[in-house]
Amino acid sequence: MKKLIIAALVGGLILFVWQFVSWAAINFHADTQQYTPKQEEILEYLDQNLEEGFYFLPTIPPGGDEAELMENSLGKPWAQIYYHKEFTNNMTASMSRGLIIDILAAGLMAWLLLKMGNPSFQTIIISCIAVGLIGYFTIPYLNSIWFETPTLAYLLDAVGSWGLTGLWLGWWLRR
Repeated sequence: MKKLIIAALVGGLILFVWQFVSWAAINFHADTQQYTPKQEEILEYLDQNLEEGFYFLPTIPPGGDEAELMENSLGKPWAQIYYHKEFTNNMTASMSRGLIIDILAAGLMAWLLLKMGNPSFQTIIISCIAVGLIGYFTIPYLNSIWFETPTLAYLLDAVGSWGLTGLWLGWWLRR
């Protein structure tokens, strides 16, 4: 149990530090947070015309004809909007939740690896990277297929964070 707890804590910390580097220090995700000089006018318009929520434009009203919408929308602009009425910045709560989730994820990974019996160092690293890739393929990459979003940074996150975590777990769990 001690081995699992230490694996989870250190592995979670590795994931957490990677995320800081990825999002803040190096900012691999800059292309998903682009600046527009029209931001004040856009936000003012959204504030006057939308309720808080998540929107895909264009979409059909209830009872509308989806085939007609698709035909009429081809070649025209479209957008996804994640709109909030108020910006809040609770960095402590967000970072705490992120760290807890990272510890839980690393703990689950370590638990799975410990159930394998006596996996090799290489098997542990490849298993960790595979888990990262599974997460990448089924969430950011799948979304990019439908919504044409950039995903290279998420691929780097999947391979980098889980590769480093795999190095740690490969060393620690085989001691």
